[in-house]
Amino acid sequence: MDNDTVIKVEHVSKKYCKFLKKSMHYGMIDIGRNMFGLASHSERLRKGEFWALDDVSFDVKKGETLGIIGANGSGKTTLLKLLNGIFWPDRGRITIKGRVGVLIEVGAGFHPLLTGRENIYLNAAILGMKKKDVQKKFDSIVEFADIGDFINAPVKHYSSGMFVRLGFAVAVHSDPDILLIDEVLAVGDEEFRRKCIVKMNDLQKNGTTIVFVSHSLTVMEGFCSKAIWLDKGMKKEQGTVSRVIDSYLRNIAGTSSIKGERVVKRWGSKEAEIMNVNLLNRNNMAVNKVKSGEETSIIIQVKFNKSISNPIFGIIIKDDREETVYETNTRWQHMCFGTFKEGEEILVTFKQRMQLLGGRYYLNVAVAYSDGMTFCDWQERTLEFAIELPILTVGKANLDSQISLTII
Repeated sequence: MDNDTVIKVEHVSKKYCKFLKKSMHYGMIDIGRNMFGLASHSERLRKGEFWALDDVSFDVKKGETLGIIGANGSGKTTLLKLLNGIFWPDRGRITIKGRVGVLIEVGAGFHPLLTGRENIYLNAAILGMKKKDVQKKFDSIVEFADIGDFINAPVKHYSSGMFVRLGFAVAVHSDPDILLIDEVLAVGDEEFRRKCIVKMNDLQKNGTTIVFVSHSLTVMEGFCSKAIWLDKGMKKEQGTVSRVIDSYLRNIAGTSSIKGERVVKRWGSKEAEIMNVNLLNRNNMAVNKVKSGEETSIIIQVKFNKSISNPIFGIIIKDDREETVYETNTRWQHMCFGTFKEGEEILVTFKQRMQLLGGRYYLNVAVAYSDGMTFCDWQERTLEFAIELPILTVGKANLDSQISLTII
């Protein structure tokens, strides 16, 4: 393992038993065999057992952020628990260099009868912090958790969101070299999720290695440097985030639809749904071809299937190499709309001049919740259009240069 690698997973497999009684029976047999120095044959499946992870290998370098995606039951949380040392692999080897901070399960590491204050010290000790270090950071941890007077109440009275607030606050203040984060962040409210993302961005800048499990593919794409797709315990693909997400979505039934010859990838809660998208020219005619520099309007029809406060509407224009040439949204433009009620339908208009070079382009559109990280509806390649430019240019934008010459 080279000096830059902080996590190395080599041909790791982990098995579970579907039935509790059989699992306990197998456990006793394995303990007995180990006591007498006999092999437990953990590499073989017995009746009722299955591989939760099967021959998974990868490595993560210092400062990288690895995203792990996959359907429920694909082995994501099992992998995080192996990385954290909660479980041992039945086959293969895991090597970790550095202090690990972890937030995998709501309430993990907390004693229900102790107060939040007492559990900060308990949880911090589990993460390897010394008491004097906890005392220095105690006020900062409490401020970040923001659970008010409940800090002095037994945690058995906490909601799942309060558990996450306190657990995350302790984990990120433990100065981890490696941070393991599961989907438990989805339990928190929108404001707290934003605060968590900001904090994780700060950790990234300081060189912390992060392994991140989430069903929010957009957060994954914006936050992670590379990704792994797990499917039924096996590694299906590893590489850049966009490539892995693209492969994952193409494999999921019902997330793609056909428009002409294009595949439109789509995901989100559908609490607000994009019903129609049109590109209009200066004469308000729907078109799929415009002149470079021409004024156009992108019209998005949105239906609200549930009341939503301050949604964000956005567009992304990509070229035929899948590179983003333009992106904007209503939050970046400091626009706030209040609450849209269930059953309402609206038209959102993006008006701009298409100062692009000649070629083919694709439009992605989205409606997001106010946190900017989770989505009601996201559609990729919902429109394909061409830009006409009669002169030869190179680059990404048409600056419409006017060339003149003066003899002196």
